[in-house]
Formats: sequence, structure tokens, C-alpha cells
Amino acid sequence: MPPPFRVLGIDPGSRVTGFGVVEAHGSRLVHLTHGVLRVKGELALELRLAELFHGLCEVLARWTPDAVAVEGVFAFRNARSALVLGHARGVALLAAAQGSRPVFEYAPAAVKRAVGAGGAASKEAVAKQMRAFLGLTGLLRPDATDALAVAVCHLHRARVVALWPEHPRARRRAVVWPRLSRAVYGAPR
Repeated sequence: MPPPFRVLGIDPGSRVTGFGVVEAHGSRLVHLTHGVLRVKGELALELRLAELFHGLCEVLARWTPDAVAVEGVFAFRNARSALVLGHARGVALLAAAQGSRPVFEYAPAAVKRAVGAGGAASKEAVAKQMRAFLGLTGLLRPDATDALAVAVCHLHRARVVALWPEHPRARRRAVVWPRLSRAVYGAPR
């Protein structure tokens, strides 16, 4: 069996960013940690982004993931909100890049489908699926469960590529996927 493979999932936000760390042990997924990084809403945007960057760097240093999965943007009615979220996502990508971690992005609907909640599922449905997948109990912050779902989504996608290398989605990441999927699940049988 290949060694454990650890993924940090990030649900970016300009005030609250969720994170979750999940490890694959063969076909079994193990929850390591989850939480939220809160920044003070009254701070100027650039100071919130700096605080978010330092918080993500601390999470990366503490949990040393093998890969980082970030939730992508979805359609916004308010252009300013989309722009601010884009800044937060950029900070997450920068933190991962500075830590020399491969970064993968997933659309929110793809994350929800990957964890069995359905593409238009509510945050409560995603939280329910994360409790079931990872054996979690108690109340969980929606931002943290979304981040866990992003990590689980990535591990599921890596498994699909490992078992079915000619899958159409495998070609999108032709350089990284084969190496990554072998690291997670071993060579295809």
C-alpha cells in the first residue's frame, strides 16, 4: 500500500476561510483537522488578505500537506463580491505555491457532486456528507465542512485517475495527475 497522502482543502473567503486536512490511507479517508481562519471585517482589504496569508502559511507549515485543493469561484450577482473573493483565492494559491505544494481547483458544484451531495446541494447537505464520510460528530462550521469536501473531492478525483488513467479529466492535468495519483493510490492495476 502506498504511504498516506495528505490534502489541505481550502474554502476561501475575505472574512472567513475554511480549511480541512484529510489523509488517504489506501482507500480509507482519515480526518486530521479542520477549522476556520477569521479576519477582522473592519480591517482594510489588504490587511485582511495579509492576515489570511499568514494564517494559511501557519496551517501549511503545521500540517504539511502533499497537495492543496481550493474551491473555485461561482457566479455572483455582485461584481465587487466576486472580485474580493478572487483576491482571497489568490492569497490561498500564493500561500500554497510558496510552500511548493501542487494546487488543484474545483468548481463548487463539482465538489458537491464528488461527495454525493448533488451539484446544487445546500451547505447542510455537504456537512451531512462530511460527517458520514469522515465520522465527524457535533456542529461544524459550514466553511470548514466545505473545505473538507474540497479535500475529499480531490482525493476522489486522484483515485479515478489512478484507476482509469485514460479518463477525460486525467488529460487536463497530464503532467501532474499521473504522478500525483500514483503517489496517492499506487500504480493502476
